[in-house]
Amino acid sequence: MAIKKIISAGHPALKKRNQRIIDFSLISLKNLIQNLTDTMHDADLIGIAAPQIGVNASVFITEPRNTKSRKLGKTDKMRVYINPKIIAVSKKKNIIYEGCGSLSGIFGPVSRPTEIEIEAYDQRGKKFRLRCDGILARVIQHELDHLSGVEFIAKVADYRKIITAEHYRKNIKNSKLQKINSLNKIIQLTVE
Repeated sequence: MAIKKIISAGHPALKKRNQRIIDFSLISLKNLIQNLTDTMHDADLIGIAAPQIGVNASVFITEPRNTKSRKLGKTDKMRVYINPKIIAVSKKKNIIYEGCGSLSGIFGPVSRPTEIEIEAYDQRGKKFRLRCDGILARVIQHELDHLSGVEFIAKVADYRKIITAEHYRKNIKNSKLQKINSLNKIIQLTVE
């Protein structure tokens, strides 16, 4: 389809209410998913939400893989989440440095639950549940925040530790703690 411009932090589209998807057969939904995929790959991201390309729909995608900013031991396939909601989170939390296509050039330490369970629909309208931890749980929470109008910078644990992308890639990306907290365990759960 098309590579779209990623909207920068402060743009009103990032704060608007996102509409739930009702009709999964719409060509506009298929186009949106393809545009998100193309844009995510072009920008070298591991997740992106519809509001980031100016579409206020309750849709995001994830694809944890090796990028310029992430060196992952275990990657995951591209997944589509429509009308998602987190139904469980672990009490245990960890800190991983996060970045965002809408806040290009900066990274900051964000504390989030280590493990989550999410319920959503895929692009065919089939409901699924997924339990995961590591970088996938992190990306899901980050993208779900976008659907609620929240940017990761609002969740930075210590603003004194915000760094440039260059410093992150050079000093943090391959650190032992960043790698340990990014490991994935993914369990696809069946739904009625």
